[in-house]
Amino acid sequence: MSRYRLSPTSAQQAVLRDHCGHARYVWNLAVEQHSHWHPGRKSAPGYLEQCRQLTAARAEHPWLAAGSQTVQQQALRDFTQAMAAFYDPANPARRPSWRKAGQDEGFRIVGRGRQWDVRRLSRKTGQVWVPQAGWVRFRWSRTVPPGAKSYRVTRDRAGRWHVAFAVIPAPVPAPGNGQVVGVDRGVAVSAALSTGELLRCPALTGRERTRLRRLQRTLARAQRGSHRRGRTRRAIALVRARETDRRKDWAEKVSTEIARRFDLIRVENLKITNMTRSAKGTRENPGRNVRAKAGLNREILQTEEDVKAPILPT
Repeated sequence: MSRYRLSPTSAQQAVLRDHCGHARYVWNLAVEQHSHWHPGRKSAPGYLEQCRQLTAARAEHPWLAAGSQTVQQQALRDFTQAMAAFYDPANPARRPSWRKAGQDEGFRIVGRGRQWDVRRLSRKTGQVWVPQAGWVRFRWSRTVPPGAKSYRVTRDRAGRWHVAFAVIPAPVPAPGNGQVVGVDRGVAVSAALSTGELLRCPALTGRERTRLRRLQRTLARAQRGSHRRGRTRRAIALVRARETDRRKDWAEKVSTEIARRFDLIRVENLKITNMTRSAKGTRENPGRNVRAKAGLNREILQTEEDVKAPILPT
């Protein structure tokens, strides 16, 4: 996936939010249909039957008919692919679950040249065509892959819009020098190489951590459903998003550099599930230092996501 930062206008943001809401509504309806199935009961409707039901629903509800049919049908197709991946014995995935507003915001568009297209305006600006929204600008941080046939628009919890073009990147070529390296993962040191190099993932600065704690205290005092609580949640999401961006950027750059330097890479195979097991214990045998263990678990999980880059599978 090649992801770019979108810069929609206020009117375009309203259209994008409607697309996200329609896609989430259709997806959740499909999840509800399949959740009622159990052995001995009639099977849940497939993709074609769901498309016929969607056509009937659009004729009955004007608010649904006002949305893009392409977005809604693609949500059904994505759900069908997710169910097929769930039942795949060779590589099973998680069962498709409910999507929640504010957390799972996004939709997909397919059919380049017929439903969408992309063009470049300047050295740092490009445009992508979104149904009912028109040409939406995005930051041309790198060349758009020519083989992209679909894209996905997403909105994170910080309110930022992104467009990701679906294309499989080319693998990093091996240097051919015959060198071997081992990678040991940790908490204080994110990755330690057998060559003696210690790699530390960047985190929030001291001032940013202080601001995050202050915002979290403000959120705890804010009344649920108030505008103040919403503003505080968005501010916290911005700080978290800044930290996530730094970690992802570090992980991609470091993993690419390691792949270009060594022919064979051995990564430590840690049992993360066992390491991050809760220490709360039971009622008869309560645990000790539960809070400290919970903080350690968060650090382990965070470090695991940093080092476990797509280019270095474990």
